[in-house]
Amino acid sequence: MLIPANRSAVEPFHAMDILAEANRLKAEGQSVISLAVGQPAAPAPKAAIVAAETALRNGPIGYTDALGRADLRGALSRYYEKRHGAAVSPDRILVTTGSSAGFNLAFLTLFDSGDAVAIARPGYPAYRNILKALGLVVVEVPVGPETEYTLTPDSLEKEARAARVKLKGVLLASPANPTGTITSRARLQTLAAWCDGNNVAFISDEIYHGLSYGAEEASAVEFAPNAIVINSFSKYYRMTGWRIGWMVLPERLVRPAECLAQSLYISAPELSQIAAMAALDAGEELELYRAACRANRDFLEKRLPELGLPLLSPMDGAFYAYVDVSRYTNDSMAFAKNMLKETGIAATPGLDFDPLDGHRALRLSYAGTLEDMREATERIAAWLG
Repeated sequence: MLIPANRSAVEPFHAMDILAEANRLKAEGQSVISLAVGQPAAPAPKAAIVAAETALRNGPIGYTDALGRADLRGALSRYYEKRHGAAVSPDRILVTTGSSAGFNLAFLTLFDSGDAVAIARPGYPAYRNILKALGLVVVEVPVGPETEYTLTPDSLEKEARAARVKLKGVLLASPANPTGTITSRARLQTLAAWCDGNNVAFISDEIYHGLSYGAEEASAVEFAPNAIVINSFSKYYRMTGWRIGWMVLPERLVRPAECLAQSLYISAPELSQIAAMAALDAGEELELYRAACRANRDFLEKRLPELGLPLLSPMDGAFYAYVDVSRYTNDSMAFAKNMLKETGIAATPGLDFDPLDGHRALRLSYAGTLEDMREATERIAAWLG
């Protein structure tokens, strides 16, 4: 009898389970509003769709270099020069099948089984699950008001001592999921310098760049040449289903990552690469979407506390509200399931992001429309009484 390998024994991604149940209820004819996953309501930019249609007509669509199309890598190099004033050679850019492939490649390129890698708690659950599946030691570092909701050298050293490990890597997202925290340029620079000084690999997750609402947004490419930077077209560019992202690598890591990519993925989908290159120039349309997200944010920032759901962190960026549900429950999983069943509103239990304290938290995505936000909060208000 075949039994699963130990490496497969990871926790489910509860957001996806909630989404599956929401889709089932919707298929049965129920009125469902999903605030469970970071899925932009708007389609891909028009220019991206036109570019894809043209490519399909002209064909063929095939494999590309494992690093990605040269024209897309060149366009991404110009993106960093224009947006961040940073010189990033196209030779350091690897186009990936979404940011998820980027994390896999980063972890496999940098770490051996048993190495210890630090992530924030609360944080994106796939980090924890992928690291565990690869046989790595996950050091979850709590972030809160005392650390301005981000990782710091002091907090990393404290948790490494408690776990009795030597850190080999640090992964930080800014803007962060689920908290929405943006780490300031100064703090990001301090963290990168600490990693360099302690021979610790630094991975900067920047997939929500572009979705910031007044807070300073910096990229590690500006000051950390040894960092691995991971980004995606899924969020700001609204191309989740196209599965297209990219990495910026230190020169010495490009070839090892390329060799892994050749065997794991061959290449990112060429059609998505063509569409992504067009999306980079869709500035005005993208900014309209960011403005819509900001309107959703401003509405929820005021409305959720009125419902007895206070924010657990500032809503600096991304499109998530992370709220405290302890007034109503000590079991966020049961709370989320009951809310979906009884109101048709899907949200993600905090246990996805924080195995210790997530029982009292809930994440709501505001990637949809303002009308959805208004209707969802009215249903929740009636349900909570």
